[in-house]
Amino acid sequence: MGARVVAVNVVYEVIRGPTRWTAIDKRPVRGAVEVGELGLIGDRQCDTRYHGGPDKALYAYAEEDAAWWSVELERDIPPGLFGENLTTCGLDITGAVIGERWRIGGPKHGILVEVRSPRTPCGNLSGRMGIHRFHHRFAKTGRVGAYLKVLETGSVCAGNRIVVVHRPDHGRTIGSAGE
Repeated sequence: MGARVVAVNVVYEVIRGPTRWTAIDKRPVRGAVEVGELGLIGDRQCDTRYHGGPDKALYAYAEEDAAWWSVELERDIPPGLFGENLTTCGLDITGAVIGERWRIGGPKHGILVEVRSPRTPCGNLSGRMGIHRFHHRFAKTGRVGAYLKVLETGSVCAGNRIVVVHRPDHGRTIGSAGE
């Protein structure tokens, strides 16, 4: 079937994390969601020093990596639990090359994004998971997901195809960028 969006997740509730307010509580929504240069319309980031902005407009996480964590932690990892905007399937996000570009949805109404950097998790992820210092464990695996820059705005919804339309040849991947 190829790579696709499994879920589009927006903030459900702003909650108090271990050290500050956080919008990590993201949950799937139905239907198409408009995407601007700063991310999903209707979503939110609380600490914009570290989250959001043009180079971190969207956060994508692979369903395959979530399944790995599900086995590792012996618990369900539903879409949005790690705070991602886009839960994907069939796309190796850990192996995605920095600068890689993805067409999500069709060229008329879909979006074009560029892989910019790996996520640097903070203590709010540990608080969300209820596991002390989990964010350190999460980071060490390299299975951290990718921050995306929106190059072409449009809309996105669950079921949209994802096509890699450009891949730089430098070889620096999301999984290796933190090493």
